[in-house]
Amino acid sequence: MAEIAWFASALGGLPPARPATRAVQTVDTAHFRRHRTIFISDTHLGTRGCKAEALADFLAHNESETLFLVGDIVDGWQLKRRWYWTEAQNQVIGEILRKVDQGTRVVFVPGNHDEFARDYAGRLFGGIEIVNETIHETADGKRLWVLHGDRFDGVIHYAKWLAHAGDWAYGTALRLNDLLFQARKRLGLPYWSLSAWLKHSVKNAVEFISHFQTTVATEAAKRGVDGVVCGHIHHAEIRMIGDVLYLNDGDWVESCSALVEDARGHMEILRWADHATGRTVAAPAAGTAAPSPQGALIPA
Repeated sequence: MAEIAWFASALGGLPPARPATRAVQTVDTAHFRRHRTIFISDTHLGTRGCKAEALADFLAHNESETLFLVGDIVDGWQLKRRWYWTEAQNQVIGEILRKVDQGTRVVFVPGNHDEFARDYAGRLFGGIEIVNETIHETADGKRLWVLHGDRFDGVIHYAKWLAHAGDWAYGTALRLNDLLFQARKRLGLPYWSLSAWLKHSVKNAVEFISHFQTTVATEAAKRGVDGVVCGHIHHAEIRMIGDVLYLNDGDWVESCSALVEDARGHMEILRWADHATGRTVAAPAAGTAAPSPQGALIPA
């Protein structure tokens, strides 16, 4: 992952994009935030739905001792079908590499869309650690199990063709989102996600999220940890499930959310406004309450 070309070779010889650069942009220190730990996942670099400008802006304005990349960072499924890479996505890689150069510990936990990297677990690439799962200890001593979470999605394991079909449908919904956003912007209306509204209005989708959360928390309890950090379902949330602290850092195709830990071990979800709205300041969720359901369920 040290260079975009490495991803290309791991995906089977796809043509590399221009190398990522370290010097990405001038940081506005007025909106600069420091954290002990940052968790992000489901950025889906290599897709049109990736909010790369917002993600690069977030990475430029938020620093931490440790950065966890909790899976589906690069969308290998999409890149195998068709190569797509923008300068903004290049900037995201550049910001990650800049953090490595400045001493940030960066840990990559591959997901199902970048599962090619799971073969490299236990190795170090360009200063980035690759692990399939790990334990993170918070400042106040909690032990958190960190993994992507796709192993608890039955569709991924037993009907992968359906997962790919769902991925295509989700991409179509995101393209409709972009058209709707442009229309609402011309009318002076705020961002509103059509696909998120559809998914969270469908009973089966809501039940899927609830079942996923419960299953992950149950397994975490069996492992004797205090909590679990995951991604996969594109639904940022912090809540207690039994005796387990369930944390999901959301996604960067719709909700533009990250999970952060401060120096006292307090966990918080930050929502980073889409650059297109003209707002580039963090929007934290209140306390540890569950945020509004802006994240969208992606079936893969």
